[in-house]
Amino acid sequence: MNPFDRKLEEHQQTLTRSLPKILQLNTGKLCNITCTHCHVNAGPGRKELISSEHLTRTLDWFETTDIATIDLTGGTPEMHPEFRSLVERVRSFDQPREVLTRLNATIIEEPGYEWIPEFHAKHKVVCIASMPCYSPENVNEQRGDGVFDRSITAFQKLNKLGYGIDPELPLHLVYNPNGAFLPPEQKALEADYKREMKKHFDIDFHNLFCIANMPIARYAVYLKRNKQLAEYHKLLVESFNPASIDNLMCRDTISVDWQGRVFDCDFNQQLDMQLANGKPLDIWDVDIETFAAMPIITGSHCFGCTAGSGSSCGGALVEIG
Repeated sequence: MNPFDRKLEEHQQTLTRSLPKILQLNTGKLCNITCTHCHVNAGPGRKELISSEHLTRTLDWFETTDIATIDLTGGTPEMHPEFRSLVERVRSFDQPREVLTRLNATIIEEPGYEWIPEFHAKHKVVCIASMPCYSPENVNEQRGDGVFDRSITAFQKLNKLGYGIDPELPLHLVYNPNGAFLPPEQKALEADYKREMKKHFDIDFHNLFCIANMPIARYAVYLKRNKQLAEYHKLLVESFNPASIDNLMCRDTISVDWQGRVFDCDFNQQLDMQLANGKPLDIWDVDIETFAAMPIITGSHCFGCTAGSGSSCGGALVEIG
């Protein structure tokens, strides 16, 4: 039994699935920037992208299900050469689905990607964009020089089309801590963000999602280099919150990597903790009812989702204070 499972047992908690509501698809590891907190190790030099064949098989399977949402991650999903055809197909299903993109807003400022704001608005793509702080210094330290200014310009372009204002064009921002600490209380920080982003840049957005940094991959290397890895892991363990368990994203999400393989979550995916049902499981072989009964694979990194207010791709899981 791993330390996380022992903690669940100590608190008389069980972690089981419900029927999936979200298909989270990692389209690949290609990204136009390199962030210190990235658990995917994404960057401009990465070549991993989901193939046309695997993308078609994934969407064929998705269309047969009642899963309401596809959540596109990367890397930068928009850099996949078939991104637009992917969105157009999903939005044209007989039973149209919600499309979310984990938008790296700076991509809008890159040559050849000027189409993104209008395309997303036309297809009502939900945009969830990283913005670690409302001050340039913190953003540029975490995500690279110039990222803050390019992000601001991109958000202003999205606002002009109604993103962040029109309820049918959701724009949500994501806060990640710029160090070895947990996110603050989400509602209070959201109020600060809304005030400062409006005051200084005339930018509107709908919600702020506070997401804890996961001590794996590139971020683990960063922590180790700064001699903070053990300290951060201790903080996560000591901050375990049993109230977060019911809302964990692994309970209602199917995570799929760029090869079509199935995982409990994006973090298990990066640790190669693949699900299996007699053999390694590909998304096109998944039976929903069988999947819902499968045990969730856990590890010490799961403390990252259950510390403090809890953390998921949709932000905090519980209110504290």
